[in-house]
Amino acid sequence: MKKLNPLLGLVVSLIFTAPLIGIMYIADQLADLPFLPFDFFDWIAFVTPGNLLTFGIDLMIDTLRFFGGAEAVTNAKIAERIMAVGMFAGVGLVIGLLFFVLIRFMNVKPSARWALILTAVFGLPMIGIYLSASQSGTPLFLALPWLIVLFALWGFGVNWAARRLLGPDSVEEEVAAEAPQNSVETLNRRQFLIRLGASTATITAVSGGLGGMLAQAEEAERLAAGNAGSAGTNITSFPNDGDAIIPAPGTRPEYTPIPDHYQVFLRTEPSLIEEADWTLPIGGMVDNPLNLTLTDIRNNYPSRDQFVTLSCISGRIATGLISTTMWTGVSAQDLLASVGVQEGARYLDIESADGFHEIVDLELINNDARIMFAYDWDGQPIPKDHGFPLRIWIPDLYGMKQPKWITGMTVTDEYRQGYWVERNWDEIAQVKTTSVIDTVALDDVETRLGQTIVPVGGIAWAGDRQISKVEVRVDDGEWQEAQLRTPLSETTWVVWRYEWAFQEGEHTFEVRCQEADGTAQIETRKTQRPDGATGIHSFDI
Repeated sequence: MKKLNPLLGLVVSLIFTAPLIGIMYIADQLADLPFLPFDFFDWIAFVTPGNLLTFGIDLMIDTLRFFGGAEAVTNAKIAERIMAVGMFAGVGLVIGLLFFVLIRFMNVKPSARWALILTAVFGLPMIGIYLSASQSGTPLFLALPWLIVLFALWGFGVNWAARRLLGPDSVEEEVAAEAPQNSVETLNRRQFLIRLGASTATITAVSGGLGGMLAQAEEAERLAAGNAGSAGTNITSFPNDGDAIIPAPGTRPEYTPIPDHYQVFLRTEPSLIEEADWTLPIGGMVDNPLNLTLTDIRNNYPSRDQFVTLSCISGRIATGLISTTMWTGVSAQDLLASVGVQEGARYLDIESADGFHEIVDLELINNDARIMFAYDWDGQPIPKDHGFPLRIWIPDLYGMKQPKWITGMTVTDEYRQGYWVERNWDEIAQVKTTSVIDTVALDDVETRLGQTIVPVGGIAWAGDRQISKVEVRVDDGEWQEAQLRTPLSETTWVVWRYEWAFQEGEHTFEVRCQEADGTAQIETRKTQRPDGATGIHSFDI
């Protein structure tokens, strides 16, 4: 019997794995059927040890920054999804390679038994991962048969291709043996693989392309539904309207349009919850356990509004993972008062739809009525991909301590580490004071008394500790105080402006700030792990 080069296993498994992924993708878009590459990637993230997981995240971010600059970090989720597809395909390729190695080593011809083994080796672990890690709401009686059929097609396809490459055991072998260097055999195999590859490539391209179009249409519809304001906001007036300090041209918007609000979530895709399917159970050490709908929360508790700046602890200096908008919700104090917290309770344990969990000290809630369970941003329901229907806001803490897509809360006397604390991020996660240069506006200069003035601007933020001073330095000169615009609230960033007397040449601008009580921003440069980045932001021009 002829023997196959094991490397052909990589080619054959790729030929069948690519359309498998494409068909899964379009089925996901059309009928919400499982897309296992994302589930597999999410499962890997959940089971990977914290240090290794955060190393991988840092490596990906650093790579994106190296090739595309700081702006490329906004594509991190796209990179994750590409990695997810690549990892899933890699598993298929490895299984195909090992299959070809085995049939060569054992000197056997592929059969239906081998096809079933291939189906089981690839399919059963992936189906198990789907059952344990997927967010899909597809009923199992639909999802499981669908997955079994797909993996069976893959297994029997790889097996059939291997059998076809081996060919008949009689005439062709004699011809091949007489031909110099097996040229007839090589040509036949090559033709077979080219034709098979072209067919499956067509399936992959059509299914992937249509799936991508459907995904874009769904995303556009979701954004439109979540952002009714044509100008990017539904707020008609702001507390600092009329402030004399005008942001320097090129400074980021003081109020972030919802489509531009930063996103960080655990999984490759956000957890999308329908209001009709959602209730909030509150139990544990309470006298009056409740199971609330979103309508209950909206109608039965006083609402409160707060302009809020929120940032991600994983952001580097001058990160784009920071945004400001209006939050509306119910005070955590009011919500807990209605369930009757029992004596001895110390914590509120919060669960999220994406597997995230965090614990909040009840003493912190009792001492700060601003802590809220929010259901609106910018006067509209929180967008589904930003945490709808409910997320918590805690002043002065990074986003890693503030669950979204909340699905349950338990009042307890037992402490457990939050999701990211388990993965070696800081337990407290208090916001580090920071200041950033957004712009040196060379295209918007002014002339005063014969001197060219260049507006320089940016933001400074210290959680709810507020900002009292921002200073700018050019080329290691003296620190000069900038002008501060009145912030939207005590829990938002401050927009600052500095007017620089223009000098021709190359220059380095730096910025630093102080909190309301005079505490200086930490100038020593430190990476974001484990409790947030510190250091002076500089800007070369």
